[in-house]
Amino acid sequence: GGKAARHERKGEKNMKKLLAIMSAMLMVVSLLAGCGGAPASGSGAGTSSGGYELALVTDIGTIDDKSFNEGSYNGVKEFAAATGAKYDYFRPSEDTTASRVETMETAIAKGANVVVCPGYLFGEAFQQAPQDHPDVLFLGIDMTADDMGGQEIPANVVLVSYEEAQSGYLAGYAVVKEGYTKLGFTGGGGGTNPACCRYGYGFVQGADAAAKELGVKVDMNYSWQYGASFSASPELQTMVSGWYEAGTEVVFACGGSMFASVAAAAGAADGKVVGVDVDQSTESDTVITSAMKGLADSVQWALGKFYSNEFASIGGVGTSLGANENAVGLPTATWSLTKWTVDGYNTMLKDIVDGKITIDSDYNNLKSTDNVTLNII
Repeated sequence: GGKAARHERKGEKNMKKLLAIMSAMLMVVSLLAGCGGAPASGSGAGTSSGGYELALVTDIGTIDDKSFNEGSYNGVKEFAAATGAKYDYFRPSEDTTASRVETMETAIAKGANVVVCPGYLFGEAFQQAPQDHPDVLFLGIDMTADDMGGQEIPANVVLVSYEEAQSGYLAGYAVVKEGYTKLGFTGGGGGTNPACCRYGYGFVQGADAAAKELGVKVDMNYSWQYGASFSASPELQTMVSGWYEAGTEVVFACGGSMFASVAAAAGAADGKVVGVDVDQSTESDTVITSAMKGLADSVQWALGKFYSNEFASIGGVGTSLGANENAVGLPTATWSLTKWTVDGYNTMLKDIVDGKITIDSDYNNLKSTDNVTLNII
């Protein structure tokens, strides 16, 4: 990620908070700078020589989910590899706030001074744990103050969210530019997860832009059904299989493990898939691109602030990362599109950064356009 993050400040900072920030920051810097030896490997456990400093707590997934938790955990591992910091991860036993708080408490009791938590499901837990541990730094990935009930963000909390509409836009533009006009979107969270909503709305806007440019019409199935838990399910696979059988060519699988159901349906019908959050092309040859956010990079960006005496610039505020910070986009290393080049993509990315292309992130404005007909299911 970059250093020019946009800041959304909530509430005034007083001297007491500033002192708390600096105290926490200096504690972490001294602890991390003083640890030696090679970074831990395997599970990441580094308890043999007196504990570890960095901990990641997963939401309801695992660190090998090929998606959100894994991307965030890779950031922790890469940061540890560069600094020699010791780290570990924990997974709550239940999908409850109480279990998440208990797991965070366990990590802290074992020595963690920085706790990384990926996903909005930690919102309620962040209303409790940071206040109980003012000397511990908490990094909420893909979280906003709204996820915390709209309360003022504590001074020892960093919240990082993303401009998913930009990433979705690029994916929608790419698939229509590639020649596909029968599209689908299936999202997680049952339509209540802002990140998935932004992805979907951006996907529609990008498809609309490419369709207008090419002079074609796009039809898109758009559904939150069977996505409330973000999990794969026979019901989801059956629905998407029906889409493919009826002529849908590409489906944007926007919701963690839901990807498995969509990829299975695509594989059986010779359909295509757009992945989400990370490059999912290694998971299925049905994937033609992925709408990504720089999870690993942004974790390292935030952790780096803890080292460089810049924590006060992001502590206690919400930071949204997008194209300006190279935090969203499509995977160029595994580029397989034939009718849109990497150079063309990079030009569009620059146009977004320069403001030549504007993308609306308010998904309440979602509707059919002159070029895209939405079939909301």
